[in-house]
Amino acid sequence: MPETKSEDYRIVGRKVKRVDALEKINGQARFAADISFDRQVHCALVIAGTAHGILRSIDTSEALQIEGVEGIFTWKDVPGENQLGEVIKDMPCLVKVGDRVRYYGDVVAVVAARDRRTAELAAGFVKLQIDELEPVLSIEEALQDRILVHEATNNRVSKRIRKGDAQGVLRESECVFEGEFYAHYQEQAYMEPQGITVVPDLDYGFTVYGTMQCPYYVQTAISNVLGLPMSRIRVIQTETGGAFGGKEDVPSYVASYASIAAFNLKRPAQIIYSREIDIQTTSKRHPVKSFYRVAMEGKKIKAVEVRAYMDMGAYATLSPVVMFRTLVHAAGAYEIDNVSIDTYGVYTNKVPPGAFRGFGSPQVLFAIESMIDDIAQRLGIDPLEIREENTLRPGSKTSTGHLIEESVGAPVTLAKVKESSKWYQLMEETTAFNSTNSYRKRGVGISHIYYGVSLGAGGQFLDKSGAHVLINKDGSVDVRIGGTEMGQGAKTVIAMIASQELGQRMDKIIVHQPDTAFVPDSGPTVASRTTIYSGNAVRNACGALKAKLSKVFMESLGGDSDLPIFEEGIVRDGRGHEITFDSLANAAYSANVKLFESGWYETPKLSFDMENGIGEAYVTYSYASQVVQVEVDMTTGSTRVIKAFTAHDVGKAINPDGVIGQIQGGFVQGMGYALYEDLKLVNGKVLSDNFNTYIIPTIHEVPQDLVIDIVESPFPEGPYGAKGIGEPSLMPVPASIANAVSMAIGKRVRQIPITPEYVLRLIEEKKD
Repeated sequence: MPETKSEDYRIVGRKVKRVDALEKINGQARFAADISFDRQVHCALVIAGTAHGILRSIDTSEALQIEGVEGIFTWKDVPGENQLGEVIKDMPCLVKVGDRVRYYGDVVAVVAARDRRTAELAAGFVKLQIDELEPVLSIEEALQDRILVHEATNNRVSKRIRKGDAQGVLRESECVFEGEFYAHYQEQAYMEPQGITVVPDLDYGFTVYGTMQCPYYVQTAISNVLGLPMSRIRVIQTETGGAFGGKEDVPSYVASYASIAAFNLKRPAQIIYSREIDIQTTSKRHPVKSFYRVAMEGKKIKAVEVRAYMDMGAYATLSPVVMFRTLVHAAGAYEIDNVSIDTYGVYTNKVPPGAFRGFGSPQVLFAIESMIDDIAQRLGIDPLEIREENTLRPGSKTSTGHLIEESVGAPVTLAKVKESSKWYQLMEETTAFNSTNSYRKRGVGISHIYYGVSLGAGGQFLDKSGAHVLINKDGSVDVRIGGTEMGQGAKTVIAMIASQELGQRMDKIIVHQPDTAFVPDSGPTVASRTTIYSGNAVRNACGALKAKLSKVFMESLGGDSDLPIFEEGIVRDGRGHEITFDSLANAAYSANVKLFESGWYETPKLSFDMENGIGEAYVTYSYASQVVQVEVDMTTGSTRVIKAFTAHDVGKAINPDGVIGQIQGGFVQGMGYALYEDLKLVNGKVLSDNFNTYIIPTIHEVPQDLVIDIVESPFPEGPYGAKGIGEPSLMPVPASIANAVSMAIGKRVRQIPITPEYVLRLIEEKKD
C-alpha cells in the first residue's frame, strides 16, 4: 500500500463537514420505519411472558378473528431451520410446542396485520399455555447446576490465561490484596428501536431493509430460517439511529421473524419494535461478577489472579466472543509477568446479553482499576504514580504475552491527563474542599485502560473487509463498503480517505448504504475496526484507480509529463500541465478505461494459544487515561461529575472533529453506566422497559469541563496510522468515576451503577 507522508495530507486530519449531516437534519434520511411497500403487512411478536417453563399449547383462534389480521405464524410455519445464534445455535426462532421457554422474551409467534396497531392488539389475544418451572435468576444459582437452563450444565463456556506462575507468586508474597466486584446490565438505549422490512423481490428471493450493524449476519440468518441459498437474500442497511453493539446480532433475529411472515404471505412484511419490546427482549451489556487477587512488590504489580463470571442469560448469543475480550482485558493496561485469569459464561433464565460498546471489557476494567486504586491507597502510593510505574510501553508484553513494540501511546495518555488535570493541585483542592464541607464531598478518580482493536485471535476469520469504488464519466465517485454507518461518522471518514487518495473533492464523492449485492462479506461493524478495515479496502481500490488516471493523463501529453499530482479536483504536473479531475475521468471513459475497482484488506494472521490464552490477542491496541472529579451529596447519595480530563491514543485522527464527538458520546454513555442506568428485573421480567423508568444521562448531567487530548501514536497497518476510537471512548469512564466516588465517601465502591441507594448503604457501613 502506498504511504503518504503527513505533510502531504490535504484532507486527512482536517476539519470537514459531516457528509450525511444535511439529510439527517432536513428529514430526507430514511430510517427503518420510513420504508414502505405496496401490500405491506405489519408484524408484532407474541412473547412467552414467563421466565422458565414448558410451552404446552398456542391458541390463535381469537386473535385470527380480529379484523385486519392477515396471519399468525408459529414454529410450524418456519420453512428452514428453526434455530438462531451467531456463535452457538441454542436459541429457537419460534418456540415449539412441547419445548422449553427459557426467558420472558422468548418469541412464540409472529402476528401479521394490515397495520401495526392491529398486529400489536392481536398479539395480546394469542393464548399460551405454559407449565411454569423454577427459574435460575442469578450467577450464584446458575453455578450450582441445581436447575439447568440447557442440558448438561449452566457453565457452558470458559476461557483462561496462564502466564508465568501467578499462583506461586501469590502464595509466596507478603503483600497480597483481594477484591470482589460486580457490574450490572446496561441497555444500549439507541434512539431508533429495532426495525426490519422483508420484501419478496424480482429475483425470486427476498430483499431486506433495516436498522443494523452487520448485514452479512442478517443475510446468513434469513438464508437458514427460510431454507434458501444466500444468493436469494439481499440485505440493504437503512439509515441507523444508533446501535452501540445492540444491532450486531439482534437484527438477525428481528429479520427472521419478518421473513417468516413475508415468506408465508408472499407480501412485504415489516416489524418495528416498541421501546418496551425492544428493552424486554434484546441484548444488553453482560452482568459480570469478578474476584481479584493482586501481589505487589513496592510499586510493581508482580501477579494477578482473576475469576470472572459472566451472566449469559438464556442463550449464548455473542457471549463466547465477548468473553474473549473480557479475558484479555481483565488484568488492565499493565505489564505483569504472572497472570492467571479464568472467565466463565453461565446460563440464567433472563434476557440474553450480547454486544455493547466495549464488548465485555468495561466490567473488568472497572474491577482492575478499582483494585489498583485500593492498593495505592493502602500502600500510601499516589494512584497516578502506581499506574505510571506499571503501564504498558513500547517493548512491553500484555497479559497474554503479546510483545508490543509500536503504536503504544499509554505513557503519553497518562502524561496528558496528569498535565491537563493539574493532578497534584486538583487532589489538594479536593482535600481542602472536603475539610470544610460536611454534607457535600468531592473525590478525584483516575483510570488507565487499553483496548484490543479488531476481532482478535478468536475472530480472525471475520477480520477482513471489501470495498467497491466507481468513478463516473463526470468525475463523481461512488464508494461502497461492507461496514455500516450507525451514527459514528464512518461515511465521513471513508469519504475523506477516498478524497485523499483520488484527489477528488469530497462533495463529488458519495458513500452508499451497505448492500450485500455489491460488496462481499466484510465482517461485522464492531470492535472499532471500520476505519482500519474498510478504510484500507477503499484506499487500495482508490490507489488502483488513481494509477489508471495517471496513465491517461501522461499519455494525453505524449509521455511529456511527470507523475501527476491529484488535489482538490485538479490534476497537474510540475511542467504546468493541468486538467480537472472531472475532465480527466471523461477522457478515460472515452478511451474505454476501466474506472471501477474492488479493494480488499485483511490483517496478518495472529499467533495465539487458545488453551492457555497466550500470544497475539489483537492486531493492535488503543490506549486511554482519564481523570474525573465528582461531588457526592452525603444526605441523598446522589453523585454528579464536575470535571473530566481524558486522553486517547487513536493512532491518527483522520477526522479530528469526529474523534472528539466519539469521545464526548462515549464519556456520557460511560457516565450513564457508572451512575444512572439501573436495569430492574423481577422473576426474569425487565421492569424498567422504557425511558420513564430506565434513566439515562441528559445534557444537564454532562460536566461543563470535559477536556479532551488526542494522542497520535501511528499504527503502521492502519490507514495513515489510524486505530479505533468508538469503544475506547467509553471504557475508562466507569472506573474513573467509581474511584472518584470512593475517595469522596471514604469507602470502596465495588459495584456499578453507583446508585444513590448504594452510596448511602456504603456511607452507613462501618469502615472497610
